[in-house]
Amino acid sequence: MAGLTHFDGKGDAHMVDVSDKAVTSRVATAEGWVKMARETFDIITEGRAKKGDVLGVARLAGIMGAKQCASLIPLCHPLPITKVSVELAPDAALPGIRIQATVKTTGQTGVEMEALTAVNIAALTVYDMSKAVDKAMEIGGIRVILKDGGKSGRYEAP
Repeated sequence: MAGLTHFDGKGDAHMVDVSDKAVTSRVATAEGWVKMARETFDIITEGRAKKGDVLGVARLAGIMGAKQCASLIPLCHPLPITKVSVELAPDAALPGIRIQATVKTTGQTGVEMEALTAVNIAALTVYDMSKAVDKAMEIGGIRVILKDGGKSGRYEAP
């Protein structure tokens, strides 16, 4: 299991010991999208969804998701998150909603999982609030596009 940090020498899953790592500023940004029918896109962007403000609720859900990451992903460390921002942007060309989440902390491990969780939960919330009119929505493109801080340094997606 060389290179996979969440496994010990016997191949058993374990939480990585970060106690010897330096405390540094860390940031991660993730992105994704929810593709939908044009009618659904229009309902959301015109504010006609029966459940309310789809983008506003999804933004809050994404923030909450980032804060709950360690409760959802078994081997994630609970972190003192210092900032979470979730942006949802309608994209008529998709048609759908593009989602981007940025998470910051000062700590001994990164916040990539928190950013990815924020995007996923925001996307699932868009789906949940819109599924009555469009069960065929598609969630995708979820990936880390920026990670900075810590020993491995900066990563930016090409």
